[in-house]
Amino acid sequence: MSEELPVKINQQLRHEELRAAQFCPIEGVDESVWIEVIRKMDEVYSDLLQYQVALEEKNVELEETHQFVYSVLTSMSDVLIVCDLHGNVVEVNRALVMLIGRSEGDLRGKPVLELFADERSRVSARSVLATRTPATQIKECAAEMLDAAGVAVPVALNCAPRYDLRGRVAGFVMVGRPVGELLRAYQELNDTHEELKRAQQQLVHSEKMVSLGRLVAGVAHELNNPISFVLGNVHVLQRYSQRLKSYLEVLHEGADPLSLEKLREELRIDRILSDMDSLIEGTVEGAERTRDIVEGLKRFSAKDKDETIHFNLAEVINKAAYWVSRASTTKCQVHCDLPEQIPVLGNPGQIQQVVINLVQNALDATLGGSAPVLEIWGSIAEGRVRIYFHDNGRGIEPAHLSQVFDPFFTTKPVGKGTGLGLSISYGIVNHHGGSLSVENHAKGGAVFSLCLPVA
Repeated sequence: MSEELPVKINQQLRHEELRAAQFCPIEGVDESVWIEVIRKMDEVYSDLLQYQVALEEKNVELEETHQFVYSVLTSMSDVLIVCDLHGNVVEVNRALVMLIGRSEGDLRGKPVLELFADERSRVSARSVLATRTPATQIKECAAEMLDAAGVAVPVALNCAPRYDLRGRVAGFVMVGRPVGELLRAYQELNDTHEELKRAQQQLVHSEKMVSLGRLVAGVAHELNNPISFVLGNVHVLQRYSQRLKSYLEVLHEGADPLSLEKLREELRIDRILSDMDSLIEGTVEGAERTRDIVEGLKRFSAKDKDETIHFNLAEVINKAAYWVSRASTTKCQVHCDLPEQIPVLGNPGQIQQVVINLVQNALDATLGGSAPVLEIWGSIAEGRVRIYFHDNGRGIEPAHLSQVFDPFFTTKPVGKGTGLGLSISYGIVNHHGGSLSVENHAKGGAVFSLCLPVA
């Protein structure tokens, strides 16, 4: 219809002009001039028609853009507030209307600070509206808004300036996301995470108790030697003390020197005095040996306190390998070839658990072999120590190599293994900045590689 109207007007005007030219001739003006005038008028009306069509196309595009923007604002789940330089509401979206239960017409022109629930939120909103320089970045703050029921709803709010055609700040655009459900979900997630951490700690400690049980027989045998030595020395000292007591009683009674000398020979007082130092020294040594064993056992069995100290890794490996091999039913030969001193910074109890798991795993792998052997050797290079545990067992199936350190993975029969020892060991070594790997040895069996930074 917009194209038909200019055409009809154009035709009507041309018809009227021709009639005027026929009945009102102008002297000196022929018909060709009128034809030229009519042609020019056609061009003008043609341009006018094109302008009108272009204008209508622009109106359609503008309407589509307006509808698109409106649909986007309506579909937003985040609340949107557009305000002027004075902090008065200019425009809002449907999400805000649904949240606070007030219409768009009621909100326009009202101070934006009225939408917030408390003074702290208003102070936060006022702070993000304070700066009006064009270089202002998006500012974020936490605030609370009153919903339709008058309940304060936490909102994660950010604000950015909006500019006019001259690049001047014309107001602000505030976008907020209600985070009440998110906070509740986060709290539930945090509670679940704490429960998982407690369960993990209990699981790790339970696995440590399993490893500790493997040491009981070996440690008991190890304790038997110094305790027996101390007990034997104490019995000897007890007999010696009775002789000394008898000799001192006669001495205090004022016996003559000849009788004292005879009694001294009968009671072997000189021999007692010569043996006393060695007996006491041996007793102290046995007691200290017992104390060291108990301290090591107590440190291993205690719950981790993340203590980080300098210790000798070679001593920890030798002790753990000796204890485990003594407690094992597998008569396996254990050969250790380690540097005398391997200084490491970390938790000796945790590293001891790793070594126990590796040694026990190697002993289990050699079970049933004709001549079980476990070789442990290591070297220090470029600030790191690498320890190898090589057994002469059957090795590991190639399909299982990538699963060895997975939690609960085990190739042992049900009831013979939990599948947690190597997994926990892998985590402990990573926590100490090292690495733990496994591969099949070219000469047979499996070889575990423990790498740690040297202190």
